[in-house]
Amino acid sequence: MDEWIEDDLACQAGATAAERILDRRMLREPIHRLEPRKPLTLPMQATVEDAVRVLRSNRIGCVLVVEGARLVGILTERDLLLKMERGDLDRPIRDLMTPDPEVLSPTDPIVYALNKMSVGGFRHVPLVDPVGCPVGIISVKDIVDYLADVFADDVLTVPPNPARADAWQGRDGG
Repeated sequence: MDEWIEDDLACQAGATAAERILDRRMLREPIHRLEPRKPLTLPMQATVEDAVRVLRSNRIGCVLVVEGARLVGILTERDLLLKMERGDLDRPIRDLMTPDPEVLSPTDPIVYALNKMSVGGFRHVPLVDPVGCPVGIISVKDIVDYLADVFADDVLTVPPNPARADAWQGRDGG
């Protein structure tokens, strides 16, 4: 037990507080620091088949639904899994989309996105301009990647099998 305390103290002595603590300042950074992707959009009249083709070909989990240039909905993998019936490929996506999704601005703090995702159970949050036109989209993965960058040394040096950390000697590979 004393070894663990000594190791912990040695670790803390070797790192400054700024390096080791996810502080409020980091979470208050604007969302655009996450470098959000440009959203892929489809009109409300597009079919479910059109949406599935876009999702598959771009390897993404959602498409934003627009009327004109304004955001009116979001169609996610989850919408397709929970709402789609056999023979729905010709239906318009407006029948399966989630209308009026929660949105943020690229200048809102990252912590707002975390809150919306946690409270609402969302994996994606559209980013819109002041008139409601989509300008980006962020995902849970974007936030996880941001946190992994903040704690790069901690994340990159985790043993390949944490249950066998005692047998691990260092980073593997070339």
